[in-house]
Formats: sequence, structure tokens, C-alpha cells
Amino acid sequence: QVQLVESGGGLVQAGDSLRLSCAASGRTFSSYAMGWFRQAPGKEREFVVSISRSGDRIYSADSVKGRFTISRDNAKNTVYLQINSLKPEDTAVYYCAATSAYYTNTPLRYDYWGQGTQVTVSS
Repeated sequence: QVQLVESGGGLVQAGDSLRLSCAASGRTFSSYAMGWFRQAPGKEREFVVSISRSGDRIYSADSVKGRFTISRDNAKNTVYLQINSLKPEDTAVYYCAATSAYYTNTPLRYDYWGQGTQVTVSS
């Protein structure tokens, strides 16, 4: 079992930056590729970005390239999502997830999910 807890969300203004964190506990963190997803009100969960077990490979959705950066610290069992130049359309609940498969954009391949952290961007 892996428990994931996100933090760092909040209410920000357009143009601001945020860094979300996802702390993992349980089984060996470095055994899992990690991903970030988001879900806006009334919309389906959307893939944002994923990172390989060692952190050397990253796969981003085209919609966030250049503004969203994922990183991980296996010594701290934590994965991060840096979001720059926030836009109102970034408003969503952001979830981190862990997969024993390769770093992927497919939600069904993820084994464990956090409870999410709300990001609200005002214009």
C-alpha cells in the first residue's frame, strides 16, 4: 500500500506561481512512477504530467508544457508540481498518483491516488 497526501494548493491570482507537493508513505517510493492529474468542476479528470521512477524521464500534456514542471525527491518520498503563470483555466483539484507501470498518462494504470488539493485561480 502507498498513501499519498497532496498539499500546497490555494487561492491565487492569475500570473502567480504555486508548488504542489505530494508526500508518499508506505512501500518504496522509488518503485513507482508518479503522475499529476487535475479535475475541474463538471469535467473529466485530466492528465497533467508524469515522471519516471528515477526522475530522468518526464511526460507532459501539451496543454501545460512550458508552465508545469514535475520533479521528485526519492530521499524525501515526495513529488512536486511547480506551476508558473497560473491561469483561471488551471482552476481544478490536483491529484497525485502512483503507478507500478511506466510513467503514463492513463489514469487506469495508476494504483494509488491522493485525496487532491484545490487550486483556484482568480482573474
